[in-house]
Amino acid sequence: MNTQSQTVASSEITPEELNDLIINSIQDIKGEAIVQLDMRKLHDAPTDYFIICQGNSNTQVKAIADNIYKRLKDEEDTLPSHYEGQGNAHWICLDYFNTVVHVFYKETRGFYDLEDLWNDAKFTEYDSLG
Repeated sequence: MNTQSQTVASSEITPEELNDLIINSIQDIKGEAIVQLDMRKLHDAPTDYFIICQGNSNTQVKAIADNIYKRLKDEEDTLPSHYEGQGNAHWICLDYFNTVVHVFYKETRGFYDLEDLWNDAKFTEYDSLG
């Protein structure tokens, strides 16, 4: 698996602003089934938020992840602490510490079903702009 680790640039962006920019970046590339899981009240959660979406092809999955990476870097000078899965583009993960973004190929998302695993989180669904 292709793994890339970056130094996270300090930024004054709030978690809510970060999440809004991530959601907007997903919608730019017509990502589908976008959901944010607020996990702040869960004692065993690995992060504060998961943002999960899917694409209909490996090319679209990679394009969504690349757009998130580029926009956060360019607009907020923020890099993920961890970025992996670009090789096969079935599941790309971008870790922004308080928010972890999961960009799935449709069938891969169904197999791992993170929403069911963390079903006690607060869910917010977002429109797909496709």
